[in-house]
Amino acid sequence: MSEPTGLRARKKERTRHAIGDAAVSLFLERGFDRVSVNDIAAAAEISKPTLFRYFPTKEDLVLHRFADHQGEAARVVRDRRSDITPVTALHRHFRAGLDRYDPVTGLNDHPEVVAFHRLVFTTPSLAGRLTQYQLEDERALADALGEGIRARLRAAQVLAVQRVLARTNWQKIADGRAAHDVHPEAVADADQAYNHLR
Repeated sequence: MSEPTGLRARKKERTRHAIGDAAVSLFLERGFDRVSVNDIAAAAEISKPTLFRYFPTKEDLVLHRFADHQGEAARVVRDRRSDITPVTALHRHFRAGLDRYDPVTGLNDHPEVVAFHRLVFTTPSLAGRLTQYQLEDERALADALGEGIRARLRAAQVLAVQRVLARTNWQKIADGRAAHDVHPEAVADADQAYNHLR
């Protein structure tokens, strides 16, 4: 019984990725506002209702790439060893992302990643939807940190720091610098920012 279910889930995930990839390619080529949902459905060879079963909004067609990181900060806090503080665990996790040149840290100079970030940061409806994702992350992190206003404030501070660091890194890359050259600065900025959080 689990074999067909697993197969069905994998097929559904492949379809989801194919739709998302087709959409992002069109958005990068023409711009977000110049691509219709019908264009995406045609490129992915599916119907419009099928598209909306996978992605409730046009913005989600772009921002699905952030889904892998949804709730990540909360998971880092929950999964840390008991002798490590939440801020230290989050700092180490962000630093590891910098060392991997993870796009979510802004420290990635692959042309498609740079173009993708430019699309997200310069399209108002995408920036607005991204804020909703970030608020959900903030709630999850606050829950992982504890209860009350202190946990909520700490969650907001941590995620604001991560957002500023990532945007700073991306801007340097967008200005034409290589990720390898920006890396030492990104590490120093992250260390300074997390030390302030402590």
